[in-house]
Amino acid sequence: MHRFFVPVTAFQSEVVEFPPECARQMAQVLRLTPGCKVIALDGSGSEAVVEITRLSARQANGVVLGWQKNEREPALHLTLGLALTQREKFEWTLQKVTEVGVSKIVPLVTRRSLVQLPSQVLEKYPRWQRILQEAAEQSGRGIVPVLDEPKILPDFIMQSRDFDFALIAWEGETQRLLQQAVPPSACQKRAGLLIGPEGGWEWEEVQQAGQAGWLPVSLGRRILRTETAAIVAAALLITLCEANQTGEDHDQSAD
Repeated sequence: MHRFFVPVTAFQSEVVEFPPECARQMAQVLRLTPGCKVIALDGSGSEAVVEITRLSARQANGVVLGWQKNEREPALHLTLGLALTQREKFEWTLQKVTEVGVSKIVPLVTRRSLVQLPSQVLEKYPRWQRILQEAAEQSGRGIVPVLDEPKILPDFIMQSRDFDFALIAWEGETQRLLQQAVPPSACQKRAGLLIGPEGGWEWEEVQQAGQAGWLPVSLGRRILRTETAAIVAAALLITLCEANQTGEDHDQSAD
């Protein structure tokens, strides 16, 4: 079934009034008709099975047939600090890290970022929000990742206390792989992950992050592009935690 994030106010008792943009997509792009069933998500992790009762290019209404909990959200709450890069690459990365399960994204201004003022990217936020929502719908998620306001790196790294563990991916780290730095009990915890810009981190930035509690980790022997590093690191972290959780659940059931 097709999936649509809608405002909480769209739910009126057992009736859903979809926003005009959803109606337009249903009628003109997906060619749905009254009687079709879709999933309406309220952004909290719950989702409703809805039967469309009225549909035009401007209006779509439906009746709720039942509610269910979304089961595809990672137990790990991962905040990704992502250095700003070229627009196309940054937007592609936003899409992909949403698909793999990142919970929050913070665009970062670093010493080697193409953008040097946080205010320069604020006008792009409506477009970026749409990218996140569409990626969350496509990948079956129950929430849309939070897109935080852009920050300069020194401000963001001081938030390490908000996380149970915080990692900075750095090509200069040769001893500690990312998977070796994940605590055994990382599931259902809050993690921070830093991904640098094209050209990499400057040594002073790595030092500052380390002093603030961020642990340098390697993503392997090869040097990855910013967008590749973000996807690989996020997917590794989330998958490791899901694998650990599956193992714990199996052990408990065996007992």
